[in-house]
Amino acid sequence: MKTDRSRWLALYVLCAGMLMIVLDATIVNVALPSIKDDLHFSPNNLSWVVNAYLIAFGGLLLLAGRIGDLVGQRRVFLSGLTVFTVASLACGIAQDQVTLIAARFVQGVGGAFTSAVILGMIVTMFPEPKDMAKAIGVYGFVASGGGSIGLLAGGVLTSAINWHWIFFVNLPVGVATVLLALRFVPNQDGIGRKQGADVPGAALMTGGLMLGVYAILQVERVGWVAFRSLGLAAVAVALIAAFVVRQSRVANPLMPLRLFRSRTVAGGNVVQALAVVGMFGMFFLGALYLQQILGYSALSVGLAFLPVTVVMGAVSLKFGAPVAARFGATRTMVTGLLIIAAGLVLFAHSPVHGHFVADVMPPMLLLGLGAGLAFPVLMQVAMSGAAPEDSGLASGLVNTTAQVGGAIGLAVLSTLAAERTDGLKTRGHEALSALNSGYHLAYLIAAALTVAAALIAATVLRTDSAAEQEVGVEAGSPELVNA
Repeated sequence: MKTDRSRWLALYVLCAGMLMIVLDATIVNVALPSIKDDLHFSPNNLSWVVNAYLIAFGGLLLLAGRIGDLVGQRRVFLSGLTVFTVASLACGIAQDQVTLIAARFVQGVGGAFTSAVILGMIVTMFPEPKDMAKAIGVYGFVASGGGSIGLLAGGVLTSAINWHWIFFVNLPVGVATVLLALRFVPNQDGIGRKQGADVPGAALMTGGLMLGVYAILQVERVGWVAFRSLGLAAVAVALIAAFVVRQSRVANPLMPLRLFRSRTVAGGNVVQALAVVGMFGMFFLGALYLQQILGYSALSVGLAFLPVTVVMGAVSLKFGAPVAARFGATRTMVTGLLIIAAGLVLFAHSPVHGHFVADVMPPMLLLGLGAGLAFPVLMQVAMSGAAPEDSGLASGLVNTTAQVGGAIGLAVLSTLAAERTDGLKTRGHEALSALNSGYHLAYLIAAALTVAAALIAATVLRTDSAAEQEVGVEAGSPELVNA
């Protein structure tokens, strides 16, 4: 069927745009040492190559999702892709620190507008539960597994050419994705700007989220109880609280609070915020373990993460939907989360003189298996309680909880790991052993948060038996959840 073929082609185009965004989040990390030497960054200033992107990206996801509902999701997707591609060119040709940091901020803006509406479009294009499960499985693989591909690509490009090419590679991909989106992604009108043109509310929300992300990013450098961290966090919370109060009072809210009356939307986002901490910790701290303790090169780190990507891809693309259809969405999600927790616990036993096959591959295989089972179903559940006119906002919310939850969790894990390492060094422990013990503590905390996510999923996200037979979720079905 031509129509059916067209919507699957549209899915692949949307996922190509998402992959470009996900790759950028990790590909830059590998190139940071080269960027530092070439543009003469200080260690503190170098963090802004990453932070400038994250502040714009995390701060604008919700707003971008709502704008997609109002003016049309394809329009927002294409606008975001265009901004991201042009900003990638500016990053690639940057010859000084200010230009690169400014271009990275603009790149974050484009990334937010590109990724915020993708889930909403997928839910609209695939209303049938089984097809939706397959489509979100593809999206979940790209969104969760693309990070390890970025580590590999960053190592290859930086080693073979130079760091500029980690940005230049986005140009042909971005242009091709825009052209293909114009051809295959259906254009649907939004509900109209008058339905949510709350400019002051937009300013409060965007300012609060950006400031909150900035406060989180400061934690590792200045600590949790520093005046700067607490002050910025307090202002961010005040702005977001003012936004929520405003949304309950204005006639045309930018973010209708009715969205959070759905147990699946609210619970699904809480579960996701907790669950992504484990995956963020695995990618970030796992890469540090491989580099700083086992002595892997950047390229070797990318190759080491391939088992996660391969297993996650196989499970989410081939086996996830049938498993969920057979055993139910909730059981599949909970099982996947517990497998992720088991992988993190296993990672917490990795020795200083570890070997890849014996000590690294087993936990990575578990993490790939668990993520492949849990995250596609979790995304589907989190979107299922949103009405069609709120699908863009729900999509932006899912991405926001993943990014902000992951950022908060990673800041907590990194800080606690560093404190444990410093404490052990003070007591005379060998440096590598102390560093590894810090990572072990972080993995165990991430495992505990993942178990908490599984418990919430098992109690809050219970789907009914009829829906379970159809992979558990159907967009906009109020009868999904038992009281």
